[in-house]
Amino acid sequence: MLTEIAREQMIEQQVRAWNVLDERTLDTLRRVPRERFTPPAWRELAFADCAIPLAHGKRMLPPMLIGKILQALEIKDGEEILEIGTGSGFLTACLATLGGRVRSLELHADIAASARSNLSAAAAELPIEVVEADGMQLSEEARYDAIVLTASLPLYQTRFERSLRPGGRLFVVVGQAPLMKATLVRRRGATDWRSEVLFETCIEVLEHAIWPPAFGF
Repeated sequence: MLTEIAREQMIEQQVRAWNVLDERTLDTLRRVPRERFTPPAWRELAFADCAIPLAHGKRMLPPMLIGKILQALEIKDGEEILEIGTGSGFLTACLATLGGRVRSLELHADIAASARSNLSAAAAELPIEVVEADGMQLSEEARYDAIVLTASLPLYQTRFERSLRPGGRLFVVVGQAPLMKATLVRRRGATDWRSEVLFETCIEVLEHAIWPPAFGF
């Protein structure tokens, strides 16, 4: 009972309060047990407004940001989703709960193994594949209906938007600390992409990301 109260407070006081009003998104956050994806040492903070530590200096994204991502991507039943950076597997499970068929790339083998364990325990029936791979080595041939990067790019990379199908959406955070911009990119046609800045935030940088050249005289 206390867990369900804490979950509802997370949704109402954090997620909805940050203008996440889509009921499918809010219902997904009710259905996916965030506490079961949180490392045991941090489980008492599963519903807190914070980025919870994982291995290798990684973080679980806070609930508000998860809500913003899910609302922006507008996942439809049967869509093919690519997630770059599996982390705990919580966002992965939410994307699949919304109807997506999720392929999630995770660079670190131990994080991937932990995510698979979490997903097996809490979301075994969902269409999810966790693959040990470097997201910066994304195949040019693959195409997806939605792509989400759970870490930021200091310099925007068009390789990700090119992997969208027409009508596809890309969620990516671009920039350098302390100011980064969460951006939604839509592919409207073979050579037509449109981007929209959604909000400002600051999250960890994607490993092996490309940085802008250093300024010099």
